[in-house]
Amino acid sequence: MKVVVVDHTEEVTQEQVQTLAEALGVTAFDARQRLVCQGPVVVSTQADDLQAETFLHKLRDGGFEAFIVDVETAQTKRPVFFVKSFVFGSDEIRFTDQGGRNVSIPYPKIRLILPSLRSMVQTETNTVTEKKLSVGKTLMTGGIPMTKKVTRKETITTDDRERMLYLCANNGARVLCGQESMSYEGFGGEMKPSREMNFNMFVTKIRESCPDAVFDERLAQRAGQVKLLGPTLNPDTYIDLAVDILVASFSNNS
Repeated sequence: MKVVVVDHTEEVTQEQVQTLAEALGVTAFDARQRLVCQGPVVVSTQADDLQAETFLHKLRDGGFEAFIVDVETAQTKRPVFFVKSFVFGSDEIRFTDQGGRNVSIPYPKIRLILPSLRSMVQTETNTVTEKKLSVGKTLMTGGIPMTKKVTRKETITTDDRERMLYLCANNGARVLCGQESMSYEGFGGEMKPSREMNFNMFVTKIRESCPDAVFDERLAQRAGQVKLLGPTLNPDTYIDLAVDILVASFSNNS
């Protein structure tokens, strides 16, 4: 699956709105609603390369800056290093993952810093046994209340949202740092009493160490994720796609 992304930094013209409306088969009002916010935004999802390329050419012929992102690559094929611990060095930062693997990245190599909010949905099924009044047995005993055991399955779904930080290097590497999943022992005596405070300090230190990197907060709130991905792609599922889109936009405009 491919997504076609319009990347606009200026107010769109009525002619461009009409071009998008005709390409999507919607009204001009609906097309304009998709372009309310400047920057990259998904305007179409296509099943194959040919359909995506055809749609892309329509938009470019209509004056749009647009590009295509492959959904499967963004969601499942893009290598991501999940950080467990870190050490800030003088000219690079060293990360270690849960498996003990290490990667060191020089600060100038980090080109894009993306705070995000990531949903972690967990489903747990429990067996619950209850006692309920048995009407039949109660009648047979002349009105003495009798109970019976009833067993049922109960499914509990929890949706926890974790603050994350994507670090994107100029060689395409992605490092993912989670507020709840990282150890902050790398701060030594500077370590704060709460994870939130430590994560805030981590973000600050990354920004100070990488002054030339672009810091983009549009994925830090669900509203920003929805605006970028459009009405049909759930941010809980496609946050990695959103990151790929921002990286592509940054590369195209730098």
